[in-house]
Amino acid sequence: MSLGPFYYIVEKLDGDYAHLRRTDIDSEDLMLVARALLPPDTSEESQLKWEDLAYELLE
Repeated sequence: MSLGPFYYIVEKLDGDYAHLRRTDIDSEDLMLVARALLPPDTSEESQLKWEDLAYELLE
């Protein structure tokens, strides 16, 4: 089991959830993630890295 890193972009924020699309592979699938698991300053179009079971906001 790989613990990353995996890279995502926030496509849409929807209440308590965010729709993420992976950017490190060719995929149009969206993943639904609870916003509580994301860094506080996450917004639409934010770029994230997931590694070791945690999300990090990229600049």
